[in-house]
Amino acid sequence: MADTLPTSALEVPQSRSWRWPRFRLRPVLGVLAFCLVVGVSYGAAVRLDQLANGHTSLPASRAFFWEITGALSAWVTLPLIQTATLNAPSPRASGWARFLGLHVVGFALYTSVHILVMLGIRYLLYPLLGWGEYEYGPMAFRLPMEVSKDLIAYGLAVTFISLFTAWRNQHARALREAELEGELRSAQLQSLTGQLHPHFLFNSLHTISSVMYEDLARTDRLLSDLGHVLRASLERAEPTWTLAEERAHTARFVALLSARFGDRLAVHWSVEPGLDSARVPCFALQTLVENAVKHNQDRVQPLEVRIRASETAGTWRLEVEDTGRGFGGESPASGTGVGLAHLEQILALLHDGRARLERGQGPEGGARVSLTLPLGAKP
Repeated sequence: MADTLPTSALEVPQSRSWRWPRFRLRPVLGVLAFCLVVGVSYGAAVRLDQLANGHTSLPASRAFFWEITGALSAWVTLPLIQTATLNAPSPRASGWARFLGLHVVGFALYTSVHILVMLGIRYLLYPLLGWGEYEYGPMAFRLPMEVSKDLIAYGLAVTFISLFTAWRNQHARALREAELEGELRSAQLQSLTGQLHPHFLFNSLHTISSVMYEDLARTDRLLSDLGHVLRASLERAEPTWTLAEERAHTARFVALLSARFGDRLAVHWSVEPGLDSARVPCFALQTLVENAVKHNQDRVQPLEVRIRASETAGTWRLEVEDTGRGFGGESPASGTGVGLAHLEQILALLHDGRARLERGQGPEGGARVSLTLPLGAKP
């Protein structure tokens, strides 16, 4: 009956917030049909038992009515079982205290409400159907009987819901990982094609050739930087890497840009200690720095790009700010403008809403892009 949201294997566990079942019409009607089938089959079994014991004075309709109302009452109260299972799916996931406590309370509520709803329906419909007043029988025997039946039903329902949810989560994980792999390949292709663009190679090689007769050591460094940048785009297979790796990759990319633009480009880093092991989407900083330079490449004034990384409670923030024309200005770049949108998709796939990308304006009017990421995220 419930349509629950899967938890991705690529994220850190969320805090234990209370979860409620979410319903869709087709699953709800499917469970209703199943309960009706169970009620009819149980009614047939009770009727056969009556005939086998010679209780032919009771109409067959009574047996079916009893079991169908019991099954429908179980259908009505099934969300109680779903709620307990969603919030305590297993001892391993929730701990034994939470698991046992929630299921003890859940079962007590389920059996109490189930019995009350079932008896209410029977006491209400018996006179309307012309059968007189409903006689439930001695409570001392009837209630333990119903509770024991409910215990079996509760256990089966919990088992089915847990297995079905695990299957759904595994299936959703596989789909998300396949989608993430496709997005990553797209990011690599986008980064690689941007770097292999004739203008990029021409500018890089022209810059290198202009200094090769003057400074062989610098030429060697620039060739090494170009090789590492291109190799990372080709060989990187994971969706994230550490901030230290991202910084090293971006520093090489910045070295190539600085060799081309000279004093017109200045990149400043400000990274709080302890964040080098934090995970960041591959090529995120390169994308943001490249955007800053690309959309301000026609400016005569020097462009300053500031890269900051800082930690807050449970999250950390990666920010790239420039002193250029900002998002509102007319850009000389003729690209498709999908870099930031693509990075937002990567964040959504990796962290399922727990990471965000924000666009803003720096103090000098330039563009500011901030990534807020969860600490401890897995690769």
